[in-house]
Amino acid sequence: MSSHVEAAASEAVAIPTSGGIYQSNGRVDRPICVDLDGTLTFSDTLIEGLLSAISRRDTLLQFPYLLSSNRAAFKRKLNELIALDPALLPYNIPLIDYLQQQKNAGRKLILVTAADEKIAHAIANHLRLFDEVIASNGIVNLKGKAKAAEMLHRFGRNGFDYAGNSRADVAVWREAANVIIVNASNSVAKAARGLGKDVLEFPHQTSRWANAIAAMRPYQWVKNLLVFVPLLTSQAFTDWHGFTSAAMLFMSFCVVASSVYVANDLVDLSGDRQHPRKRRRPFASGALPLGFGLALVPALFLIGLGLAVMMGAAPLVLLYAAISTAYSLMLKQMPLVDVFVLAALYTLRVVAGGVASHHPVTLWLLGFSGFTFLSLALIKRCGELPRDFAQHSNGPGHRRRGYYDGDRPVLVTFGVSSTFASSVVLALFVGATLDTDRFHSPELLWGLVPLILFWQCRLWLATERGYMHDDPIVYAFLDWVSWLTGLVAVAIVLLATSMTWRF
Repeated sequence: MSSHVEAAASEAVAIPTSGGIYQSNGRVDRPICVDLDGTLTFSDTLIEGLLSAISRRDTLLQFPYLLSSNRAAFKRKLNELIALDPALLPYNIPLIDYLQQQKNAGRKLILVTAADEKIAHAIANHLRLFDEVIASNGIVNLKGKAKAAEMLHRFGRNGFDYAGNSRADVAVWREAANVIIVNASNSVAKAARGLGKDVLEFPHQTSRWANAIAAMRPYQWVKNLLVFVPLLTSQAFTDWHGFTSAAMLFMSFCVVASSVYVANDLVDLSGDRQHPRKRRRPFASGALPLGFGLALVPALFLIGLGLAVMMGAAPLVLLYAAISTAYSLMLKQMPLVDVFVLAALYTLRVVAGGVASHHPVTLWLLGFSGFTFLSLALIKRCGELPRDFAQHSNGPGHRRRGYYDGDRPVLVTFGVSSTFASSVVLALFVGATLDTDRFHSPELLWGLVPLILFWQCRLWLATERGYMHDDPIVYAFLDWVSWLTGLVAVAIVLLATSMTWRF
C-alpha cells in the first residue's frame, strides 16, 4: 500500500489504519466518486446479467434482440430482462467501511459506473451510502474516457477523488485529485501510481491463482480414478501401457470436469450465494473475477479434449461433458432423472477407461457398476436433501430440486435396494467364474460379496447419521474404513488369482 498525502489547510490529513482503511481528521469538501463493478462489488453486474440470462430458457430467445443494440442500449435491455438482487452481490466490505467513515466525516459519496442506471440505483438504495448516482442511461456508455469527461464536466480537474480498479479507470484517475486503487491488477496499480497523485490502495485479499485452483475443485478428481477399474478387474496389473493410457484419460476427465464445475458456478451464482457453504466458492464470493472464469472454461475444456483425442476416447469425453452440462443447467432439477444421470456419469468413466486401456468393460462389470453407482447417486441426493430443505423451506410441502420433503424415505428405499442388487450381480459373477480357469481359487472371491455389501451399507448408515457432506466417492476417499475395505478386496482378488487353495 502506498500513500503520499500532504496536509493542506482545506483538506484532512489521511492517516493509515489497519486493513488499508484511512480515516479523516477533518472535513473535505471534495466528493469521492466510486466505481461499481470490480470496485464497490467484487463482481461484474453486466456479466452476472448475461450469465443469469443464459441460465434462464425464457430469455435465450431475446439474445438476437439484445445483440442488435449498442453497448449502452444493450445494458439497458439486459437489465429490463434480468433483475439482479443487490442483496446477493459480493461487496468490498473494507472499502464500504472506509466510505462510511468518509461519509460520517461529511464527504459526499457518488456512485459513478458504466453499469446501467437501473442496477446502479438498486445497489445504491440497498446500501444507503451514496448521495448521488451517475450511470449509463441506455444512450451513453459511461466508461473510460466518457466517464472522465463527465467527471471533468461536473467537478472540474482535481475536483474529486476516484475509486476504481480497471485500466479504463486510468483516464478518470488522470482528472481526479487523489487516486483510490481497489482490487486492481499489478499493471493497473502501477499505471495509477505513475500519475504522480496521492494514492490509497485496497489490494487483493487473496491469491487469484489459489482461488482458480479451488474453483476447479481438485478434491472431486478422485471420482475420475474410476477409469482404472477396467484394468484392475481384468487383472492387468503389469500392463504399464494400459495404465499410462488410463492416467492420460484420468487427466482428461479431471480438466474437462473442472471446466464444467467452473461453468456451473458461473451460471448458478445467486443459488450458491444463498447456500451456507457454497457462498464461499471463489466466483460466488467475488474472490475470482467472472471474466477470468469465462476464459478458464474453454481453456480447460480444450486441454481435456486434446488429451482424450490422444487416447481415442474423445467421443466419450464429449458425451460426459454434454451430459454434465445438461445436468448442471436442467437435469438436476428433475426428480429421479438427476440420480440416474449421476449414475450414468460414474459409469461413463469406467467405460471410457476400458476404451483407453484396451480392456473393454464386461457385462458383469457394467451391471455391477450400474447398480452400485445408482446407489451412490441416491446417497449423494439423500445426504443433500435435509440441508437443502432447511435452507429453502416454504412450508410443510415445499420442494427443492423437484423433490418434496416427504420423498426422502422412498429415495432411501430405492438406494438400499440398488445396494443389494449390486451385491446380487457380484454374487452371480463369482458363481460364473467357478467354471472358468481365470482364477486359481475362484471360491475366495465369495469374500468380496459381504465385503462390498458392508461398505455400501456403511455409507448409507453414514448418510442417515448426517455425516455425508459431499459426494460419497469423495467421502470414501477420506474414510479409513473405506481404504481398509479396498485393501482387503485387492488382497482377496490377488489371492484368488495367484494361489491355489483346497476347500
